[in-house]
Amino acid sequence: MRSQPLGLLASALVVTLAATTFPAAGTALAADYERVLNGKFDTGAADPWWSSAGVTNRITGGELCAAVTGGTTNPWDALVGQNGVPFESGQSYTFSFDAHATAAQTIAAAAGESVSPYRGIAKQDFALTTAKQHYTFTFTSTLDFPDAGNGQVAFQLGGQATDNTICVDNVSLVGGVKPPGGVNPNPTKKVQVDLVAYVPGLPKRATLVSTATTPQTWTLKNSAGAAVATGQTTPRGADAASGDSVHLIDFSSFDTPGTGYTLSVGADSSFPFDISADPVKKLRYDSLAFFYHQRSGIAIDAQYVGAEYARPAGHVNVAPNQGDNNVPCRADLACGYTLDVRGGWYDAGDHGKYVVNGGIAAWQLLNSYERATRVGDPSAFRDGTLAIPEKSNGVPDLLDEARWEVDFLLKMQAPDGMAHHKVHDAAWTALPTRPELDDQVRRLSATSTAATLNLAAVAAQASRLWRGIDAAYSAKLLAAARKAYAAAKANPAKLADPNDNVGGGAYDDKTVSDEFYWAAAELYTTTGDATYRTDVTSSPHYKAAGLTRAGFFWGGTAPLGDITLALVPNGLPAADVAAIKAAFTSVADQHLAAMATMGYATPYDNSTDGYVWGSNSGVLNNAQVLALAHDFTGAAKYRDGVFEALHYLLGRNPLSTSYVAGYGDQAVHNVHHRFWAHQNDPTLPTAPAGSLSGGPNSGLQDPVVQRLLVGCPQQKCWVDDIGAYSVNEVAVNWNSALAWVSSWAAEKSGTPVTKPDCEVRYEASKYQGGLTAHVSLTNTGTTAWNGWKLAFAFPGTQRITQGWSANWNQSGRDVTATNMPWNAQIDPGKSVYIGFNASGTGADPAAFTINGKKCGTG
Repeated sequence: MRSQPLGLLASALVVTLAATTFPAAGTALAADYERVLNGKFDTGAADPWWSSAGVTNRITGGELCAAVTGGTTNPWDALVGQNGVPFESGQSYTFSFDAHATAAQTIAAAAGESVSPYRGIAKQDFALTTAKQHYTFTFTSTLDFPDAGNGQVAFQLGGQATDNTICVDNVSLVGGVKPPGGVNPNPTKKVQVDLVAYVPGLPKRATLVSTATTPQTWTLKNSAGAAVATGQTTPRGADAASGDSVHLIDFSSFDTPGTGYTLSVGADSSFPFDISADPVKKLRYDSLAFFYHQRSGIAIDAQYVGAEYARPAGHVNVAPNQGDNNVPCRADLACGYTLDVRGGWYDAGDHGKYVVNGGIAAWQLLNSYERATRVGDPSAFRDGTLAIPEKSNGVPDLLDEARWEVDFLLKMQAPDGMAHHKVHDAAWTALPTRPELDDQVRRLSATSTAATLNLAAVAAQASRLWRGIDAAYSAKLLAAARKAYAAAKANPAKLADPNDNVGGGAYDDKTVSDEFYWAAAELYTTTGDATYRTDVTSSPHYKAAGLTRAGFFWGGTAPLGDITLALVPNGLPAADVAAIKAAFTSVADQHLAAMATMGYATPYDNSTDGYVWGSNSGVLNNAQVLALAHDFTGAAKYRDGVFEALHYLLGRNPLSTSYVAGYGDQAVHNVHHRFWAHQNDPTLPTAPAGSLSGGPNSGLQDPVVQRLLVGCPQQKCWVDDIGAYSVNEVAVNWNSALAWVSSWAAEKSGTPVTKPDCEVRYEASKYQGGLTAHVSLTNTGTTAWNGWKLAFAFPGTQRITQGWSANWNQSGRDVTATNMPWNAQIDPGKSVYIGFNASGTGADPAAFTINGKKCGTG
């Protein structure tokens, strides 16, 4: 991944940069601190080197080779450079590099300021030949630029009549006396709050950064500055993950809705925030809007996103795109066919599309809808709720958005049933590069077992959700899922190549037993077939055996199968379903216990690997575990844990930063993205509201954070910089987690959802041409039933042939059962057991009512 200039050192002032100079007498002895990052280009990527218009960077043979378009007038009309280079006034620096050119040419190496007024520090001309040579010059800086400041080094390559290619290697800038890194440049507060809002009726907590060992007085002020509540902090001492010494503030007793509140301790005050449920309800839709923004193969229309974010369709074979309609396999694979893989979502900040990342993202959106239909409120996703082209087609909008990716996943299926792991550019594109301006050729990577099982799982899940909407599409999905699962069983260990990381991420996964379990769970839930049931129950992952505080992610998907088995009636033994639910509550309890010890409460386990790439998605996936524990038990503690996770992401963290664009006074702007690249190109937008930054990553896996954040405490290993891709990229599977959790939280932020007064458990044993169903009806209300009527609809061809313990009637697919005289009364907490035999096939009924009221399902 690549970065681009802030100021380009491109004004005429650059010409007057000082010639070679030497250390002044009496200056401090410089240490051998390397100030340039990735000067050897050993990683195969150019980051954080950028190129200006008319210059294309490529890593070739371990060198950075810049293809320069001829016809420019001035040397600074064509540039390759690096920003954020620190300089100290009065200190000596040695700039050295190896270089050669296709045709002999004079270039300039320069140091100076990357933004107006573009002050220069030093500049030296060098005559390159076709032979690789070593060049060096030494100078004393006349300016101060700290880490992440506006210091810059650049090669000026313009002023030539014809095209040329200049290659550089072993680029080095050594000098200065201050050690690099260690400080995040973002301003922070001493009083850390959710920068957006706290929901009325729920806990409201904040964090004070203070070394005081005694309680401190806090004051809550309204927007007029008047005190409305006060109290004492609770000292907690050192917090390992943040490196802060902290106190906790609990102001839950104040519950008056309003805007512009602040918390103060002494002279320190927080950012302003609201007490309101409105922002989380808005976030539900903004987080989902992210996916329309990321669509490939369709113009992003201003009527849905505004003029700032509108753009032409990307990768639809309109020049300079090579297009996605006829994509061959990577040359070394020789697969012998091409695929039309238009559509889908761009995975992240680049233009790659990945089945294993798109799979979990699509599943999470579909599961958000399916969960709402089972235990929540699906009306929030009805047709017309999202700003998308399909908003008036009669289909719930969340399903419409998910279908854009599901259809792409189907297109990635090879003729033999396997799925290609990914499609992306043959080489990394520059930053920024608008999708419609991407001129790289597109290539399919090899098929893989993991990708194939992702396809099988999501297609099976989608099939049951579309069964009542579009039967033909549902059948198509199920056929693809069955074919993919069979292909994966025939190729159980075809793993993605970990070295396939040029032009796109590798997304390699050494273990696929979890994907087998997930896919089998989805297929069994959709079909009830005994073969899939056997694969589910014989898996080492069965009954949430692998669910831990580490949670789940694109490479660890077994809990996705558990969630489906726990939410959707499927014919498994009731004790096994109960065991799955119990595992979720057990892990949720572990999260809550750990969060109680944290300075910034968040459901994240950093004990083994620290904070990792995409840590914010880990926080949210674990929040989903807490949310499901609340769904399964109704316990308020789990609901409160979900909101604590959102408070962390929205500002109650040691960086006083909201990791969600558009939410809070200090929200992320400069995500790593090739279109939302305002930091590099003022004509382009910043990240749209609802986009989630990847978050702290103590592995420091990109050049920008390696320069800035050496020695950072784990929760402070983040910076809002477009070049910091290992901490500040976006991704579909991160925003799908935000969409799931914010949608759940929005549902819990209004009038409390009334717990159903009834619960129905449906278990069917299926055999060739028929089934036997056992149904339990439980009165979960507070008053007795004196007579009852059960109603549901068969989704398939089932016809009741015999029933017992009830009066059974069927009209078409609609079934009713009414009480017998001896089982008419059901007291609170009591159950009645009924059943029937039926012919035909199909999935189990999805929804039940008793006496006209929707029931929960066990």
